[in-house]
Amino acid sequence: MKTETSLLEIKDLNIRFNSGTRAVDAVRGVSFSINKGEVVALVGESGSGKSVTALSIMQLLPPAANIIGGSIKFNGKELLGKPEAEIQKLRGNDMSMIFQEPMSALNPLHVVEKQIAETVMQHKGISMEAARPRVMELLELVGLPNPAQWLTRYPHELSGGQRQRVMIAAALANDPDLLIADEPTTALDVTIQAQILTLLKELQKKLGMAVLLITHDLGIVRHMAQRVCVMQHGLLVEQGNAAELFAKPQHPYTKHLLDSEPKGHAAPVAANAAEILNTEHLKVYYPIRKGFLKRIVDYVRAVDDISFKLRIGETLGVVGESGSGKTTLGMGILRLTRGTGTAVFMGQNVLTMNQKDLRPLRQRMQLVFQDPYGSLSPRQTVGAIIGEGLTIHNIGTIEERDAAIAAILKEVGLEPEMRHRFPHEFSGGQRQRIAIARALILKPKLIVLDEPTSALDRSVQAQIIALLRDLQTKHSLSYIFISHDLRVIRAMSHNVLVMQHGKMVESGTAETVFNNPQQDYTKKLLAAALS
Repeated sequence: MKTETSLLEIKDLNIRFNSGTRAVDAVRGVSFSINKGEVVALVGESGSGKSVTALSIMQLLPPAANIIGGSIKFNGKELLGKPEAEIQKLRGNDMSMIFQEPMSALNPLHVVEKQIAETVMQHKGISMEAARPRVMELLELVGLPNPAQWLTRYPHELSGGQRQRVMIAAALANDPDLLIADEPTTALDVTIQAQILTLLKELQKKLGMAVLLITHDLGIVRHMAQRVCVMQHGLLVEQGNAAELFAKPQHPYTKHLLDSEPKGHAAPVAANAAEILNTEHLKVYYPIRKGFLKRIVDYVRAVDDISFKLRIGETLGVVGESGSGKTTLGMGILRLTRGTGTAVFMGQNVLTMNQKDLRPLRQRMQLVFQDPYGSLSPRQTVGAIIGEGLTIHNIGTIEERDAAIAAILKEVGLEPEMRHRFPHEFSGGQRQRIAIARALILKPKLIVLDEPTSALDRSVQAQIIALLRDLQTKHSLSYIFISHDLRVIRAMSHNVLVMQHGKMVESGTAETVFNNPQQDYTKKLLAAALS
């Protein structure tokens, strides 16, 4: 949709990746425009071509990518074919970009002041000292009060939300006409996500800039965008007014995306289901040592006096923001970190058992990690990864193990032949299925699932949730499901435990916690996640 106020116009864009003798057309004939002061969302799942499209606007495509056709005009001037020196004048000045992962995008060796001032210095030709007032102004603008205290901090000293605010400050340094925000809230807690989205919306209106918002989360699009462009396999399959597209989607893929929100509820647990885990007064403290003799002066109370019960076939959802102690709670129960109190699993207190006695019990309690790529060894085949537990516990012959691996792959929705491949050959959803298969092959009774869907597209999330529900019913599994995504928790959990700063602030049935929360913190989480 081109108008006389068009700021960016992309027409028939084609981008090809060359890898040896193989060529992949990542973007195929994409055309859309963005008007001055307008927010346009580019939506699609991983691999749809949306980030590649955004990088082509900034002329930041990797060496393997080639623009083989089309046009990108900014303020009426063609960008394709422009000399690099001219593109550099536009980049960071007239158009700017917020990248997906702030920890990776920020330089770990530079303080906040230098990272923000760099863009101002480059385009204005001024010194760091001269740029400091602008840096202070930007930090205030993005909601970091007392700007002076942030200037000398390094990225690792900031929280995820603070790092994202620094990224936004750097992107806004020269008042760009176009801001490209590539999945700006993917790695953030729901409350921080809500803050960042509100901030972006306020800044967009205040500064009158156009925003290209790239995301796979339609909930964000609903709140932020005026127009939506939907991409699938490099093609732009639908575009239009946001309200109309949500009300009456035309393309099957758009309908599929809209239907992929986590839905439904966990299957009922039998009234006479036996208790499998009883945790009382669980504490995980980490000592803080100071002085020449490194004496203990205090403790980080990562998990502070948590008690709950879990029955066979039941799911406990554990929710809270980053740093609340959710993961440490799971690690403490599995004895992967030292804790005190009691965690009675299948009649035995795992917290007081020695390693020799605990080892056979580990077969019955397993863990699925958050990152489906980082948790799988890139040097092992899928078969070796899944079968490792069988080898460690000396279960079956080589032939029996191979048959068990093939069977478990089939059960999680993958082809048995895939056991001969390596993790990098799979999508994120497939890798998570492999991680689930690795946990399942030992026939556990309890699985701790640590953010198992946070890195996945919504439609893949829905598939993994359905798989976990089916497996729970089939094998009478008990889950501790850790997540900051309350939509997923609602779809999976029978009971919910809400954590903040290591403490349990609220617990109860999922229905009670979601429909009638008692604590202000729970209400804040729900408002941020479900509004």
